[in-house]
Amino acid sequence: MSRSVTEMLAEPGGLTDVTRSDAALRRFLHGLPGVDQVGADGRAAALSTRSIKTTSKAFAIDLAISMIDLTTLEGADTPGKVRSLCAKAMRPDPHDASVPRTAAVCVYNDLVGLAKAELGDSGVKVAAVATAFPSGRASLNVKLADTRDAVLQGADEIDMVIDRGAFLSGRYLEVFEEIAAVKQACAEGGAAAHLKVILETGELQTYDNVRRASWLAMLAGADFIKTSTGKISPAATLPVTLVMLEACRDWRDATGEMVGMKPAGGIRTTKDAIKYLVLVNETVGPDWLDPDWFRLGASSLLNDLLLQRQRMSTGRYSGPDYVTVD
Repeated sequence: MSRSVTEMLAEPGGLTDVTRSDAALRRFLHGLPGVDQVGADGRAAALSTRSIKTTSKAFAIDLAISMIDLTTLEGADTPGKVRSLCAKAMRPDPHDASVPRTAAVCVYNDLVGLAKAELGDSGVKVAAVATAFPSGRASLNVKLADTRDAVLQGADEIDMVIDRGAFLSGRYLEVFEEIAAVKQACAEGGAAAHLKVILETGELQTYDNVRRASWLAMLAGADFIKTSTGKISPAATLPVTLVMLEACRDWRDATGEMVGMKPAGGIRTTKDAIKYLVLVNETVGPDWLDPDWFRLGASSLLNDLLLQRQRMSTGRYSGPDYVTVD
């Protein structure tokens, strides 16, 4: 992180000055240090080869389970499917009560109330995708109405998508103001919902753009920054996650505030999940190894984690019928 950027944010009124105009915001974002693509790819690849001991693997499996946002975002979603998903979130393995619950259940707005009622006081959060997910192609008024509806239904977390067209066109202040407005809508009508801002990194073209979008979201008030909707490819990758984690680290260095991070899409195996946990530990440190600060958007991952956990406890693999099909 360059000293000039850190000092700029640390000064009284620094955040206000940076976002006072499109020109000031562009100057700040394009003043961020460039990303060494070869270095980022190499660093992520090197960390992905780290091996961990059996006891650490058992801990990592339970930690990964506790970080999952169990998700169903299909046009064919039914109340029955959401009820089943909520039951699985609260008790991932019906045969083993020691398995931790997942972090959240993520659904469309119209199913938020149902999920909230099913989860009760279990501690599992209800996340709702809003702001014309996954395209983000809607007017600001529609996006704000979408957000307010989800909060009214009881959503604990809002997953919004940025306007990638505006970002790629350099209309940074427009993106900033939209995120800030959604953040404000999250706080209307009672307890504030946390805001997770989806960058859709697969459409941002360069690592420099990923870094700029990460900072833009944090400047606007994001509680979490998230790689992807899971609806396009590529979704989450280790190098992109590294770039976003570095932004979170540098943000805390500059402001003293922590922002959460969530890779989503394409994380399917226990081996994949452990690679991400190693990346977190080595990039931002153990403070982020907590569901409050790191999530995994990977519903299909849970079954593999459960099968690996069961193998470690019994010494043998169970068949696929050991776990439920979401």
